[in-house]
Amino acid sequence: MTGRYAVDTSVTADRSRAEIERTLTRYGARGFMYGWDESQAVLGFVVGGRQVRFVLPMPDRQAKEFTHTPGKGLLRSGQAAEAAYEQAVRQRWRALALVIKAKLEAVEAGIVTFDDEFLAHLVLPTGETVAQAIGPNVAEAYRTGAVPQMLPNYGTPAIEGPR
Repeated sequence: MTGRYAVDTSVTADRSRAEIERTLTRYGARGFMYGWDESQAVLGFVVGGRQVRFVLPMPDRQAKEFTHTPGKGLLRSGQAAEAAYEQAVRQRWRALALVIKAKLEAVEAGIVTFDDEFLAHLVLPTGETVAQAIGPNVAEAYRTGAVPQMLPNYGTPAIEGPR
């Protein structure tokens, strides 16, 4: 992949988060929550009785991409490092706003069902998302090669009935 969406955005994280909340309300959300720590932000909502949770990883403030210049790798001032970090945070929030809006519009247009589009992020009764529950099994299936064919019976002769 080459470019990142909204890499130069001036839209603050607060404005993006508010936009996400407005978008969710417009598409029928009946609950919304948000929280954060230094490593991630968590956003959850309820639509049609389904609980959905997105975890947005936050960049590491101490990462070299923020503390040093991209060209020569020179140490940035504290103010410049903070500005670069905040830009990365703004970019991530814009990308999340885009993803959620696109998913909801695809559901609204009848392209996909809500469950299909948000499956990985649906919260199960255990409190984990579907992705957390089945992700390790998917990775193991690919690691071991025990993955079913994409097109069942492709390349095998059809079973013929009695003549």
